[in-house]
Amino acid sequence: PAIEFFAEINPIDFFTGTNWSPLFEPASFGVLPLVAATFVVTFWALLVAIPCGLGTAIYLSEYASPRARNTLKPILEILAGIPTVVYGYFALTAVTPLLRDIGIQVEIFNALAGGLVIGVMLIPTVASLSEDAMSAVPQALRDGSYGLGADRLQTSLRVVVPAAISGIVASFVLAISRAVGETMIVLIAVGQLARVSLDPRATMETLTAFIGATGNGDLPTGSVEYKTIFAVGLTLFALTLLMNIISIRLVRKYREEYE
Repeated sequence: PAIEFFAEINPIDFFTGTNWSPLFEPASFGVLPLVAATFVVTFWALLVAIPCGLGTAIYLSEYASPRARNTLKPILEILAGIPTVVYGYFALTAVTPLLRDIGIQVEIFNALAGGLVIGVMLIPTVASLSEDAMSAVPQALRDGSYGLGADRLQTSLRVVVPAAISGIVASFVLAISRAVGETMIVLIAVGQLARVSLDPRATMETLTAFIGATGNGDLPTGSVEYKTIFAVGLTLFALTLLMNIISIRLVRKYREEYE
């Protein structure tokens, strides 16, 4: 269906157009508003997930006692197991009013609340994978750092993190892929108004939100509108594939191997 869609709609217009209204008359098929909204939500999600996740991983790997680690690890796993629909309603009913209470004038549906909550959802992913990578760093590297007079913080940031950078980058890439592919949170909390905007306080529509909202069986099979779902899905797949190719190159470039 995606190939049939591009046989009817010019791919250049699809990928460069800034007006997205495939279900209205006259129809317009510029996918840039959906792509822009996806990246805005992903940016705010990573702004939460990467610092918090990496900080948690450093604490668990380098500072926490075995008892604290055994207590915090299951809590992180529970956080990862919460259904995304729960996160979505939490963003809509709790985070958005909270943002308004602290003076940020967001719309009812907005990218900021959705992005922040997706970031919280991704913290366990980044923390767990990064902690595993740092735990695999040989103790001899830490001992050598301590022997040269470095304290624990310097050892963590300048020795352990660089030595585990390939695993940490892999956790970041997985977090990006999950943020780009998240559906329920953005469908509930971010909205369904396609627009090209970098303002996270505004209502937007992401690629996955369009697929989730439109692919509910109401469109006649074989119509251009129906094929639009597959074209957007192909765009999402291409973005994710591109990010994974870049990440594999980064991981291979900075990979460290120890005997």
